Amino acid sequence: MPKLKTHKATVKRFKVTKNKKVLKRVAGQDHFNSREGGKVTRNKRRDKAMSDTLTRTVKTLIVQR
Repeated sequence: MPKLKTHKATVKRFKVTKNKKVLKRVAGQDHFNSREGGKVTRNKRRDKAMSDTLTRTVKTLIVQR
């Protein structure tokens, strides 16, 4: 079976940490943020960890083994 190619769009959107966790940016940071509460704005500053099911899919697309 041939090698898997890296899915470049996935690589640009996700990051794998040293402990093999997959992080993603929170959506909706571009504009219309003045109407959001302070709690939502603060939570958007941090990257979020993915669920275990999606982590396996993302790691397959990134092809980091």
